[in-house]
Amino acid sequence: MIGLLQRVTSAKVVVDGETTGAIDGGLMVLVCAEKGDTEKEADQLLAKLLSYRVFSDDAGKMNKSVTDVAGGLLLVPQFTLAADTNSGTRPSFSPAAAPADGKRLFEYFVAQARAKHAVVGTGVFGADMKVSLTNDGPVTFWLQVSPKT
Repeated sequence: MIGLLQRVTSAKVVVDGETTGAIDGGLMVLVCAEKGDTEKEADQLLAKLLSYRVFSDDAGKMNKSVTDVAGGLLLVPQFTLAADTNSGTRPSFSPAAAPADGKRLFEYFVAQARAKHAVVGTGVFGADMKVSLTNDGPVTFWLQVSPKT
């Protein structure tokens, strides 16, 4: 599974003119399931995401996690993160999980996040979403957990 996280001062997702998720300071995370991913990879990615130290401590060093600062999480499904861009000028999405698997794993990821973290907003799987955010820093990290073969 892939998580592209961005430290934000605010972020929101709008679908059909309605806000489906919004946070103030915290992390906006684009989430993608790849072929072969299971709940195990989702759990590993979430654990890493919740403990990843991207917020500043009193000395200005990135030593605090979203959990430490009680920040929000905005989880947005985005299968395009799995794109294979190695050849040609059109991406291939063959590395992405099948839509049914992707939706199941995203919903599982959200449920687990809500059980472990106080403020969790989401986008809508398969919807045409309008995502806006103010990246703080900018700070952006790619996290990836792959199944062991």
